Amino acid sequence: MASHSDTLVVFFGATAGANGGKLGSDERELILLVWQIVDLQDKKVGKVHRCLVKPDSLELTEQCKEETGLTAEEICKAEPLDRALIQFQQLVSSELKALGRSSYTLCTNGPLLVRQVFHPEASKKNLVLSDCFYSFVDLRKEFHECCPNAGPVKDLTVSSMSDYLCIPEPAEEAAGLREVKSMVLVVLSLLSEPYNHKFSSCETVKYKFETGACSKSEAVDSETIIRARGLPWQSSDQDIARFFKGLNIAKGGVALCLNAQGRRNGEALVRFVSPEHRDLALDRHKHHMGSRYIEVYKATGEEFLKIAGGTSNEVAQFLSKENQVIIRMRGLPFTATVEDVLGFLGPDCPVTDGREGLLFVKYPDGRPTGDAFVLFACEEYAQNAVRKHKEILGKRYIELFRSTAAEVQQVLNRYMSAPLISTLPPPPILPVIPQPFIATGNARDCVRLRGLPYTAAIEDILEFMGEFTVDIKPHGVHMVLNQQGRPSGDAFIQMKSAERAFLVAQKCHKKMMKDRYVEVFQCSGEEMSFVLMGGTLNRSGLSPPPCKLPCKCDSMLLSGSPAWDCGRCGTSEL
Repeated sequence: MASHSDTLVVFFGATAGANGGKLGSDERELILLVWQIVDLQDKKVGKVHRCLVKPDSLELTEQCKEETGLTAEEICKAEPLDRALIQFQQLVSSELKALGRSSYTLCTNGPLLVRQVFHPEASKKNLVLSDCFYSFVDLRKEFHECCPNAGPVKDLTVSSMSDYLCIPEPAEEAAGLREVKSMVLVVLSLLSEPYNHKFSSCETVKYKFETGACSKSEAVDSETIIRARGLPWQSSDQDIARFFKGLNIAKGGVALCLNAQGRRNGEALVRFVSPEHRDLALDRHKHHMGSRYIEVYKATGEEFLKIAGGTSNEVAQFLSKENQVIIRMRGLPFTATVEDVLGFLGPDCPVTDGREGLLFVKYPDGRPTGDAFVLFACEEYAQNAVRKHKEILGKRYIELFRSTAAEVQQVLNRYMSAPLISTLPPPPILPVIPQPFIATGNARDCVRLRGLPYTAAIEDILEFMGEFTVDIKPHGVHMVLNQQGRPSGDAFIQMKSAERAFLVAQKCHKKMMKDRYVEVFQCSGEEMSFVLMGGTLNRSGLSPPPCKLPCKCDSMLLSGSPAWDCGRCGTSEL
């Protein structure tokens, strides 16, 4: 808390792209840090420090060059961010010692530098920020507390605050120096008569995302909810929290959305602690998670509750144990018992409270669905469990992956009550592939199996693939079901490369499985995705399905548009 700090470190930063009110909106890296210490007790100031930072990409926008006066030649000689932060810590500590002070709090002009630049960039670069970056003073809010008639907080700038306090603008021309010196003068004015202001309020950044359950009866402010779209299917709530690092997500505020087959569909609803944080989250629209850009849109509290809210006492009791890691198991034999599952997991991953830490998902009539959720007390136990992914229990291989409290609620809601909200317009009723990942692109790194025995299971396909089993991508075997949910005799397999897919098609084509020969064709992820989106399987001759480019219907489906006419298939949807 600032109230317990002896000093403020007035802090300014600039990136290689947008600055000012758009700071951090374009994911560009830091290139400049400027700071100056203010002694809150003696009202003295320290030396102004200016530090250039070398980004991974040396490309500067024209706007950046104009506003900062910096060139790529200058910043290429600077230290990278991790070393610049060490230098910052050392200089501040040395100066505090000289002043006889022991603590400090960062003071910035608004939240963008800390929340939208430092935390996202540090997260991407796997840097551990010191504690000083988890609490800071927002000078605009402190000024507004003293001068409420100066205008709304969001409209305040260093220049407007200086003008209101009749502070002359410093003569400094170098980027950052002028801003920091002006901010310091504002701080000193607020410390003096007639304000005698105490810098006692701190903005905080949560160290980690807290998991938790949400009740359907809970009031959820729609101004705090966003929808994230385009997430990798294997993303966990922790991954999504990391994408929004720097912004405070409400406890249990990440709800992963499922498709009609109960698989994650690449969307999530996220609840923030305030509208301010929600608005900052919207500025991360089309920022990247790995190589994928994520779309961020406004959503409603009602949508969040339909996904994350639950009423089941059994689920509430299961989720009542806090600080647990949740793992979802999928593909369990219908005859599997608690003892079978605990035995499968083994002593390396003890389940929290034994039987009480295991929740089977069932239909309303009590029949098992093949899904279960398991609680683990720590990451180590959970990771040990995930390493058992695709190991065999009975005659079936079991999928294990990280889950969330919201997903537990959603899966139970789906099986036990009314369907959840639809996140995309429903496709026509055609054969579908219940799969966790939709492939795209023209790379022919998949194979199609046709003519499988209707009794064929995943294990039979793995045996059929023989030496090529090691080349199958994780979760890469997809059985195609018909309208009644029964095997259609077809399957798609995602291989690690187009070369391996070609070899599989060459060596396994017309190979026998049980009493039938199976046709094997090389195909692309796009063809596989087309089937998932409602396309029909081509059964003419021995050629693979024809490669069809997505029509407007596909793009409208993916964008979630409420209405379209499909020129290819003639579909009209309102």
